Amino acid sequence: MTRATTVRAVLAAAVLLVSVFITLTMSPRLGLDLQGGTRMVLQAEDSATVEANRETTDRTLEVLRQRIDSLGVAEPVLTRSGEDRIIVELPDVQDPRQAAAVIGRTAQLSFHAVQGATPPGTEPESKPESKPESETGSGRLTLPDEQGTQLGLGPARLSGAGVKDATASFEAQQAAGWTVKLDFHKDAGKDWTRLTGEAACHPAGDERRRVAIVLDEKVISSPQVDPSVGCQAGLPSGGTQITGSFSAKEARDLALLIKGGALPVPVEIVEQRTVGPTLGAAAIDASAQAALIGAAATALFITFVYRLFGALAAVALAAYGVISYAALVGLGVTLTLPGLAGFVLAIGMAVDANVLVFERAREECQDRPTRSLRSALTTGFQKAFSAVADSNITTLLAAGLLFFLGSGPVKGFGVTLAIGVIASMFSALVIARALTEIAAGSRFVSDYRGVNGIARPGSVRTWLTRKDPQLFRKPVRWLIVSTALVAVAVAGIVVRGVDLGVEFTGGRLVEYSTSRPVDVETARSTLADAGFGDAEVTTAGDGDISVRTGKLDNDGEHALREALATEGGETTKVRDELIGPSLGDELRRNALIALGVAVFVQLAYLAMRFRWTFAVASVVGMVHDVVIVVGAFAWLGRPVDGIFLAALLTVIGYSVNDSVVVFDRVRELWAGNRKTPLATIARRAVLQTVPRTVNTGMGALFILVALAVLGGDSLADFALALLIGIVVGTWSSVFTAVPAALVLERTTGAPPPVPGKASRRARAPRRDPLDNGARV
Repeated sequence: MTRATTVRAVLAAAVLLVSVFITLTMSPRLGLDLQGGTRMVLQAEDSATVEANRETTDRTLEVLRQRIDSLGVAEPVLTRSGEDRIIVELPDVQDPRQAAAVIGRTAQLSFHAVQGATPPGTEPESKPESKPESETGSGRLTLPDEQGTQLGLGPARLSGAGVKDATASFEAQQAAGWTVKLDFHKDAGKDWTRLTGEAACHPAGDERRRVAIVLDEKVISSPQVDPSVGCQAGLPSGGTQITGSFSAKEARDLALLIKGGALPVPVEIVEQRTVGPTLGAAAIDASAQAALIGAAATALFITFVYRLFGALAAVALAAYGVISYAALVGLGVTLTLPGLAGFVLAIGMAVDANVLVFERAREECQDRPTRSLRSALTTGFQKAFSAVADSNITTLLAAGLLFFLGSGPVKGFGVTLAIGVIASMFSALVIARALTEIAAGSRFVSDYRGVNGIARPGSVRTWLTRKDPQLFRKPVRWLIVSTALVAVAVAGIVVRGVDLGVEFTGGRLVEYSTSRPVDVETARSTLADAGFGDAEVTTAGDGDISVRTGKLDNDGEHALREALATEGGETTKVRDELIGPSLGDELRRNALIALGVAVFVQLAYLAMRFRWTFAVASVVGMVHDVVIVVGAFAWLGRPVDGIFLAALLTVIGYSVNDSVVVFDRVRELWAGNRKTPLATIARRAVLQTVPRTVNTGMGALFILVALAVLGGDSLADFALALLIGIVVGTWSSVFTAVPAALVLERTTGAPPPVPGKASRRARAPRRDPLDNGARV
């Protein structure tokens, strides 16, 4: 065993030990779409006096944190996104009405002296909504109290900024029941003492002995000052209690409102997603089953094709799964549903590098039958490295676009995909290489050529070599076929239209599970009678009802659910997505930007690595794939949403990946045979890389079929888009990109590529690693 092999083996063992330790001792951080709960995105807006910027948004976040902590939600997560957005995650919260109501309170909290009362039904002297308090000359307001009595209020004497704490407690000793205790900051406490001392100068029962607490131009409490408090004596800061016939919930809500105070800037809920706990658990179970079945099928397939070395690659594949999972857990990455799908998908794609290496090694054994197995394997790793690096970099570019331009859970897919790509590189180039090099050093494995799996050409390669099809005599014919496929896809987009999901159009999409079966027509009629005539009702999952509407607040959603319950019995919310119109426009715009940037970035990278004709041809094939996938979804009537965008960008990476492998071989062969016609070079390159394309595609297809069958509605569309994309991408890398490159090369007078140092070294005779150079 050489020193390099020993280093790889030790490094692989060390990384695996750390990964196993992390896997056994740490738990994954699940996103709300997997554990269940509510996620809100709040947009901070400018007020008349304050600009919504990073500073005011941070202060708003802290106020919201105090309010939400008082709701008793377990482990809420609040983070700022960008300059003026706040993401609120509330685990296990299935009915977000209370949270949304608390979050939505934005006006200034203030304390006022009561100057008189108007009997119920009497018109107030002034209407506060016509002119805010801050703009009135006298600062007086007339507002109804908790019982509807109109109170004349003096100017604000104290703001919510002066409240240090407000807590709800049960006073059993004094038989006061639930009360709210107030504590003020130092200067504010003096103002509070002065305000209550002035109110105490009026006789008990007089309306002027009350103090009004106002939030959002609404009196949330107006207690009387206790008769035991003397005139001008007032109440001390820490000894103030608000008593009344409060229930526990009312006392806690009042304490929350007083303590939370006012937000520095108004906020609007632009996105709200609620996922039931059963949906997340089902998604985890389905993904786990798909991963196990798909990985087992991939391992069996690669073992069947490459025998012993394929089995060692399957071991490396298992190691990849452990390493990538440990990386996700160790880095604290939130695992979302698209991220979980990305993790499962990356298992199928992780065999790509191994397949490239093994096919290269097979070629070396076929070209030079007398060379040792270790030497062929080493050359295979060296020659495959550039294709492996280029294909993985293009996938990383797609993952980066998903992270920077995606939204919500789609970002998790980008992170998971990136980690998967890096882990798969380590698995193939370190773990698999160490295992196969150790095996290649065995005389038994080296002597019995049918055992190792690479000493003999595969059946696909043998058949192609025997048939030697003349693929590119007339490349324009293939371009006509690809153009016809694109035309069919465009016809679907024009005729059927693209069904943009609620994520891109704005509105609300809610999925319900009912205890009694309800057909779509009955549900649609019931909702129409309840005033939801514009609701789109469809089936989802196993008999669930999906309802899509325009603008619908949380109270409206509750009424909709109650209406559906009249026919379906107990109605449980499985999934709920609310997207504001402004965010929908933004997400739709970002999706188009992501696609445009993906095309530009891939073109720029390919132009740097290859001839411009090859780069343009690869991008032509990529656009061909994107249009066909979108057109297929249009013809099938499937929704186009954020998860579809993640699948589409993955298809882009996969399509370019396939084209890179083909053009990398074209460049190598053309540089070594500069006088050979390019069409002949391209044919040879395609025939040599087809086994890799087929074997890699099969690995991904096993996983995707398992996801499509077992993943349910939440993952079926994702898997379907990728299935179509992989099949179309395999076609386009051979029958669209290569013919396009041949046509483009006719228009340029550029000479064939010059062999570089790497190419010259590749063609030079190599010494067997076991040969020490001694001769007799």
